[in-house]
Amino acid sequence: MNDQVKLVLASGSPRRLALLNQAGIDPDLLMPADVDETPERGELPRRLAQRLSQEKAKLVAGRAKDAEMNALVLAADTVVAVGRRILPKPDLVDEAEACLRLLSGRTHRVYTGVCLIDPRGRSATRLVETRVRFKRLSRDEINDYLACGEWRGKAGGYAIQGIAGGFVVKLVGSYTNVVGLPLSETLGLLTGQGYDVRAGWVERAA
Repeated sequence: MNDQVKLVLASGSPRRLALLNQAGIDPDLLMPADVDETPERGELPRRLAQRLSQEKAKLVAGRAKDAEMNALVLAADTVVAVGRRILPKPDLVDEAEACLRLLSGRTHRVYTGVCLIDPRGRSATRLVETRVRFKRLSRDEINDYLACGEWRGKAGGYAIQGIAGGFVVKLVGSYTNVVGLPLSETLGLLTGQGYDVRAGWVERAA
């Protein structure tokens, strides 16, 4: 029954949850999806974002099914790249420093794949791209940013909604995409699959 359908966010990211909350959406459950995010040989950044979002959604949809849960599963994955080079989500200072030095004074691209799987197992996807240019960073700026720690686990080694927002001199595309969830496109995806912000999931005719 429609009132039993739960919106499940396949992520533990507080940023993605905050963005959904900003749009008036409060997921019923958070179910982080632990998948191997290692790029395949020769895999392009946009393909990686698409693939990982779909793998996360399918994994959590499978868990929901095993638990006999009627779920609408939303998953996303964000990838930062300079050309074809995919940047990590660093946990080590050296990794983060390498990212910042590479991004300094350059334009990079941020891709987020979004995947939604409805209670019947039907899926819909989106891929959103944003171009971001950083100013040239001084040694002190890099060191200070590394010391603040907000880069940890973030794609490309920075969080645009934090201190690193001051590094951006130009942005073309969706800002929320860079934060981690392209909000307009995600809302469109939810609406297109039968989700109403006020009423929840509404069954569509086959």
